[in-house]
Amino acid sequence: MGVTKRLLAGAVVLAGLLVSNAQAQGLPKINEFYFDEDVAARPFQAVPAAQADAVDQLMKLRERGRKAVDATAQLASMAYAEGRDELGAKLYQEAMSSVSDGSVQARGLRWNQGWDLYRRSDAEQALALWQKAAEGTRGNPGWLPPTFALVLWTLGRKDEAVSWYAAAVRTEPRQWNDAANFPQLLPDWQDSERATLTQVQQAWAAKPPAWP
Repeated sequence: MGVTKRLLAGAVVLAGLLVSNAQAQGLPKINEFYFDEDVAARPFQAVPAAQADAVDQLMKLRERGRKAVDATAQLASMAYAEGRDELGAKLYQEAMSSVSDGSVQARGLRWNQGWDLYRRSDAEQALALWQKAAEGTRGNPGWLPPTFALVLWTLGRKDEAVSWYAAAVRTEPRQWNDAANFPQLLPDWQDSERATLTQVQQAWAAKPPAWP
């Protein structure tokens, strides 16, 4: 087996172990409110994605060791978007190997890879990575309720999805009680993702769960 194939195989095995561990730990307990920001919950962008020579510039950053984690993660996300899942997994694992497991960067890598996997129709592994990304957060970050609501609904776990969505509504009722606000609240989400969350919002509106 060549070096590249060994790297890809190792990345796939390790990704599977991370997913299994996250699934075993279960979802976080739903809290009443989620007002906190999470600096890990942001896309990695070492260079503007629309830049014509973005790939070349990202490769140069990696070679020079400047913003290497950000550059590698951005390349990984681009690989997933092009359908090159094995390369994306390898690059994320490369980035993970250079940071502390409990660091903000590690949580950010899991958060980002979760989105890439969700957009590759792998909601189960996306959920597992988001579960892991949620560990070690300070306070109750605002990304959790809508993101978990989205992925749980996609997985057919609709009651759980509505319960998570209800936490968003409790936190900011005027924002989350109307799906018309989604483009402003979730500008980085794709139209299809906002459409799915609209289904969750409609289910919540039809029968809002009581708290607690």
